[in-house]
Amino acid sequence: MNSSVRYFAALVLTVACASSSSQSGVATRDQAAVRRAPIAVDRSEAEIRRFEESDRAAPPAPGGIVFVGSSSIRMWKSLESDFPNLPVLNRGFGGSTFPEAIHYLSRIVLPYKPRTIVVYEGDNDLTFGWGPRQVADDYRTFVRLVRDSLPNAKIVFISLKPSPSRWKLVDQQREANRLVRAIVASDPLQSYVDVFTPMLGANGRPTPELFIADSLHMTPAGYTIWRARVAPQVQ
Repeated sequence: MNSSVRYFAALVLTVACASSSSQSGVATRDQAAVRRAPIAVDRSEAEIRRFEESDRAAPPAPGGIVFVGSSSIRMWKSLESDFPNLPVLNRGFGGSTFPEAIHYLSRIVLPYKPRTIVVYEGDNDLTFGWGPRQVADDYRTFVRLVRDSLPNAKIVFISLKPSPSRWKLVDQQREANRLVRAIVASDPLQSYVDVFTPMLGANGRPTPELFIADSLHMTPAGYTIWRARVAPQVQ
């Protein structure tokens, strides 16, 4: 059983145990766990297989910079032009979560033996009810699995962004960012990129011009902010 499968089994067990504790009246460390929606870690299998087919047709050179994560990465269509002369590879998929990124790590990140991995996950996790501490724990698992195969790879975590459609989760977003930033601070091969702060306007709310009509995904202006913040970490 590989690491991602073991991790998925642990997720299922976590939900089951939380539910059992609630039914018996025993308090858990995180009672919000009983409200967590299940995450089907293989729901993007068709998309992952398309990546693999593309890799077989034109294998990416090892030692590049892999961007992995949810739709904010997947929809970064200007990635190559934003980082000219750098070997960037976009492996964002679906509306993914950390459990899914972990599940597919051995198929769409590790095979490329990247020198740098840029990851954006955790945003969708909060909407599933997997709170800030779980986001941080999953990030720690992601890092450990990378280190098992690529001990010298740099890992760049893009902070959760503020978005109008998810403003009700802003406190959880801030806490998840704080927890991950603390993890990153202990390792010189990890970097934390703050995109949260520069995406806020003078009123302390997300700048509307940075988002498309769904108030979640970004316009080119939003990606301009991301590029400026990420660029120093991938040179």
